[in-house]
Amino acid sequence: MITPAKEHNLPDILTIYQYARDFMTKSGNPHQWADGHPREELLLRDIENGHLYLCRDSRAIYGVFAFIIGEDNTYRRIDDGAWLSDAPYGTIHRIAGNGTKKGILAEAVTYCESKIPHLRIDTHQDNLIMQHLVVKFGFRKCGTIYVSDGSPRIAFEKI
Repeated sequence: MITPAKEHNLPDILTIYQYARDFMTKSGNPHQWADGHPREELLLRDIENGHLYLCRDSRAIYGVFAFIIGEDNTYRRIDDGAWLSDAPYGTIHRIAGNGTKKGILAEAVTYCESKIPHLRIDTHQDNLIMQHLVVKFGFRKCGTIYVSDGSPRIAFEKI
């Protein structure tokens, strides 16, 4: 089940992101969130703006992601390709799980598509697992975008 995150969920959310950072490092992706991203301040802002969501069952939270409908500034410039459509879209960011359940991306995509069918997502070049999964769920590689610190990300889109 997908529910909006609340501030009291923050300890569980931070634990999930720490697990994800450790998992990415062990999986050959040591750079993507190495600086402690996403920081608590960003997560609190996501919660306040209604952009952070939880994957949960009746017992526990096992996943988290941000979902924002509207133009994403980091997606204005795309190199080595082009977007499939300029229509309004939603962006999935900061998706992570605690390792207890599979299918978090599938849950997130299904939820997000129920809000807007046009989706975008990006990931680090070293995050081979995520690259495989987004293609599996129907996203197409579109090119390279640059996040706020200037580092490149592979951009995907699903329409």
